[in-house]
Amino acid sequence: MVNGLEREGAFAMFSDDELREFSGVKRVGDYVEVTCGCTSRRFGDAVGRLRVFVNGCLEITCDCTPGCEEDKLTPAAFEKHSGRETARKWKNNVWVIVNGEKVPLFKTVLLKYYNQVSKSANGSQNGRACHRDEFVRCTKCNKERRFRLRTKEECRFHHDAVADANWQCSDLPYDKITCDDEEERASRRVYKGCTRSPTCKGCTSCVCFGCDICRFSDCSCQTCTDFTRNAKD
Repeated sequence: MVNGLEREGAFAMFSDDELREFSGVKRVGDYVEVTCGCTSRRFGDAVGRLRVFVNGCLEITCDCTPGCEEDKLTPAAFEKHSGRETARKWKNNVWVIVNGEKVPLFKTVLLKYYNQVSKSANGSQNGRACHRDEFVRCTKCNKERRFRLRTKEECRFHHDAVADANWQCSDLPYDKITCDDEEERASRRVYKGCTRSPTCKGCTSCVCFGCDICRFSDCSCQTCTDFTRNAKD
């Protein structure tokens, strides 16, 4: 079901009626974006933009201050960043605005695909839909560039870049950059989008050993060939 949603894009995720009362709604490619936030008694409201991807992943860009550079945060990381005193309950503490009111995420339809993917992942070793971000080093400027692995298309971009012995910054298919652009700060590179912890160095939640999203039947490399052969057995 998840792969089918990916082919149809963000417009297949929720109906217009389901999103009608949400604030800041945008449908872009493979995700739906809405205004979100988290409230701390000490610091007040931290506002952000929640993106719900067709593969079930959730990602928040923080707009708590004009100069805040925190983006691609998991809801749990956003909850912590906001200074919420009772953290670890992001489904209750992270809210969206529905019909002008703050509504906890767990009371909305926005977790429909997140819950679906979580159940699928718990039942299958290779069924995980979320993958951690990865980096590829440019052979020209020696800078590392981030690859997001949220969709099958993004996984293919990364897969082909790793296989290209002469990969350069200009080959990045999105976020048009050149070798003159600054490398992502080391303090930001530790954030790789794990659903368990934003600074995770590798766990069963974000390290996938092969699934239909990150392996390709039309690729002749040994990794994809082995996965395709085993999937048929």
